Amino acid sequence: MSSRRSRSRQSGGARITDDQINDLVSKLNQLLPEIRERRSDKVSAANVLQETCNYIRSLHREVDDLSERLSELLATTDTAQAAIIRSLLSQ
Repeated sequence: MSSRRSRSRQSGGARITDDQINDLVSKLNQLLPEIRERRSDKVSAANVLQETCNYIRSLHREVDDLSERLSELLATTDTAQAAIIRSLLSQ
C-alpha cells in the first residue's frame, strides 16, 4: 500500500484524507504560541498534537484561575456592583 494513498476513517460517512489531516495539523501549528516562537518549519504532527494538548490544559488552568479570582471579587463587592458585573458577564 502506498503511503500517498488516502487513509480513511469512517465516522458517520465522513472520510478524512491524509491531506486534510496534514492541513489541520498545519493550522494547529500556526495557532500554538509555543511552536510559533520556535520559528521552525519542521515540527512533527505528534509534537503539534502534544503541544495542542498542553496548550488546552494551560488554558483550562487559566480559566479556572480567572473564575476563582472573579468569584472572590464578587464575594467582596457590594451587592449592587456585583449585580452589574454579573449582568455584564451574562451578555
